[in-house]
Amino acid sequence: MTDEQKVREEITACYRYSAGLGLNELSSGNLSCRFEDGMLISPSGASEANIAPERIVRVSLDGDWEGDVKPSSEWRMHAEIYRQHERAQAVVHTHSDHCVALSCHNEPLPGFHYLVGSFGGDDVPCVPYSTFGTETLADDAASALKDRNACLLGNHGMICRAGNLKAAVELAQRLEIMCRQYLLARQYGEPDRLTSAQWDEFFDRARKVSYGRYI
Repeated sequence: MTDEQKVREEITACYRYSAGLGLNELSSGNLSCRFEDGMLISPSGASEANIAPERIVRVSLDGDWEGDVKPSSEWRMHAEIYRQHERAQAVVHTHSDHCVALSCHNEPLPGFHYLVGSFGGDDVPCVPYSTFGTETLADDAASALKDRNACLLGNHGMICRAGNLKAAVELAQRLEIMCRQYLLARQYGEPDRLTSAQWDEFFDRARKVSYGRYI
């Protein structure tokens, strides 16, 4: 099996896995891996039912591809993240329920829980709404990931980057959990937030244990 075929198989498996988690439903969301000087990305209209290794699309960072299968309409967002962040090897974009719910308030996920720090800082930013597939959305998302590994997309969903696809899917799952827990906590009023001193202590500790794989 070639390296490219292995990546195609991995994207297919991770797409099905993320759909099984409820992170992507119907044809929403997309996954990609950096590959050579471009990327391999899930196709336009992908779903758990029709995703397959042969339908994964090889695309340049400028959007060139061959064949009849079109790449996800969000290929620009993935490409811009790879262009701006050399360490990014995988990108996951979802429309998971609680990420969408919070993104529709156009506000960040605040540092109400120490695991928010898994995303690289004391909050997870939310970029303003832009039409899907546009350069504006791509630029905003890539900029938001300058010092974070995930962000919310206003009135849309979320996107994250990681050093491999498994880690990126795990980040997407963790952000969905954090958004759900925050929205639950907010039913009883605005939750307390960690202090600057508590965040300093968290990040000092996190770099020494397993959370360091994220930050």
